[in-house]
Amino acid sequence: MALIVIENIIPSVDSGKFPVKWSEGELFTVEADIFKEGHDIIGASLKYRRRSDPNWQEIPMVLMGNDHWRASFTPDRNDLYFYTVEAWFNPITTWAQFVEKKATANPNVKSELSEGDSLLEKMARQANSKVREKIENFRKLLKQSDGVSDKVLRIIQASDFKKIVSDVLLKERVTSGEKEFELYVDRKRALCGAWYEMFPRSQGRKKNKSGTFQDCVKRLPEIKKMGFDVIYLPPIHPVGTTNRKGPNNTLAPNENSPGSPWAIGNKEGGHKAIHPELGTMKDFEQFVETARTLNMEIALDFAIQCSPDHSYVKEHPEWFYRLLDGTIRYAENPPKKYEDIYPLNFCGEHRQAIWEEMKSIVLFWVERGVRIFRVDNPHTKPFDFWQWLIRGVQEKYPDVLFLAEAFTRPKIMKYLAKAGFSQSYTYFTWRNSKWELQEYLEELTQTDMKYYFRGNFFVNTPDILHEILQKGGRPAFKMRLVLAATLSSNYGIYSGYELCENAPIRAGSEEYLNSEKYEYKVWDWDRPGHIKDFIARVNQIRNENPAFWQYANLRFIHSCNDQILCYGKNTADGSNPIIVVVNLDPFRVQEDLIHVPVWEYGIETGWSYQVEDLITGEKFWWRGEKNYIRLDPQKEPAHILRIVK
Repeated sequence: MALIVIENIIPSVDSGKFPVKWSEGELFTVEADIFKEGHDIIGASLKYRRRSDPNWQEIPMVLMGNDHWRASFTPDRNDLYFYTVEAWFNPITTWAQFVEKKATANPNVKSELSEGDSLLEKMARQANSKVREKIENFRKLLKQSDGVSDKVLRIIQASDFKKIVSDVLLKERVTSGEKEFELYVDRKRALCGAWYEMFPRSQGRKKNKSGTFQDCVKRLPEIKKMGFDVIYLPPIHPVGTTNRKGPNNTLAPNENSPGSPWAIGNKEGGHKAIHPELGTMKDFEQFVETARTLNMEIALDFAIQCSPDHSYVKEHPEWFYRLLDGTIRYAENPPKKYEDIYPLNFCGEHRQAIWEEMKSIVLFWVERGVRIFRVDNPHTKPFDFWQWLIRGVQEKYPDVLFLAEAFTRPKIMKYLAKAGFSQSYTYFTWRNSKWELQEYLEELTQTDMKYYFRGNFFVNTPDILHEILQKGGRPAFKMRLVLAATLSSNYGIYSGYELCENAPIRAGSEEYLNSEKYEYKVWDWDRPGHIKDFIARVNQIRNENPAFWQYANLRFIHSCNDQILCYGKNTADGSNPIIVVVNLDPFRVQEDLIHVPVWEYGIETGWSYQVEDLITGEKFWWRGEKNYIRLDPQKEPAHILRIVK
């Protein structure tokens, strides 16, 4: 029996070891190399089904040339899917092709009619009554032709005959791909969103006093006006007092020091409790619901660690790492010390109890309306724990999303994404030169990483104030925001960014001076120099242009100046062509000629066309490929251009 070869099925992640990540409503295309020996005609199909559906859906694959086949479907549910490829020998099309060739050289092909009649009879048996009648008519016509080549050709080359042959498939020697692949289809928020990180205790108006969830509710309209979809909150739980950190991460707290929110737990509760200063559980649920009415979501920090005062320390001391003297080891990543935090031992003999308890924490908050979790330092916990937890949660609540906060080695970040994280922090914060950005973004969006790693481009975090923001001032803040918001479909800012907050604790450090990680803050959200209107405009542009809703549709455009980065985005149907040009130098005017690939936009070489700057509303007439750009960072550091044609 002849074997049909099926190989190089894409997409797949590590040959199917992990699911491909996708989002609902996003066209999913599968390709494979399929062939067999000899000259027989083969057919192929893409088969897929949802986890709860026992029946396969089948889509014919199209031969693209060189034995390469392709088919697509659009998953419309937030769920786990399975897909595979099937191929078969098609005897009726093989017969018809042979007869056509022979009939061109011979006046009579009567000897081939009996085989064709037998195949048509098989087709008739599996067809419905209406189609069966047509097949029987073709059998009759072929018999009446008496094998005369011209008559036979007219029959088998007729469009009705070809349609029946393609619709009623005869499958022999059916071969399936070696395995079924998994496709996890997230809801759309996994693919596209604008995040705003804020400390609830810093939303109040009184010095040395914590803000509350009621204060957070009051801020929601302003954050919505800036165009953000997701509000991420650092830990909202009671904070420990033992080894509490004081201002600027010192071990000298004063009477007004609230401590680090990541030092979770005291006598008032742990990971399933809310800090009393922030309000009650009812206040939190009202905050979540108010955000929902504004079409925003709340993301919670999931930090798997405890203060020395957490109830776990007393009730389950065996869950922690112990030194030889019997004391519990605090967290440390030299030269950084976290004396106020105890890490849990995920690999010890009590691992199963710890794992179950951690899962119960996630489910506790899911049941209170939270559907997004930003996970703190996931790279310090076992990979198989994350696979177990994320899959377990999503089996019950498929709409739950997980963002991995792992600024670590590349292969570890990639593996965490494969293990199930919906989104991942990236190295974007430290990629500032043209070649760094282009090289990194091409890796993220043009290699197989696009099938499992969704980068969320945070421009800053409570721990990362990059040198370019410290020195580049307002133009740098605007420039980096445009890059984050248009290079990736997911991006975020940490509050204070809109005020261009850029004071480091000391020269050469990326830590903020007087960080709200260790003290209460009272912000003047309207202080001079803010860029709230600019942020709102950029987010509005993102919302109005579907090209920015995709992640892997990025294409870099050639420019000569090393301080000018140019790239394009478009929708799959070509209806939303966008070109972004950014001056990477926050200090000086930069000029350049950019080389627009006009043929990709349906523009004839040498023709004039109009582009509109969506930031300023200005319109320019361009001609052909090479067009002049001048960007003054003191005015606007970037163009976001829509091709009007």
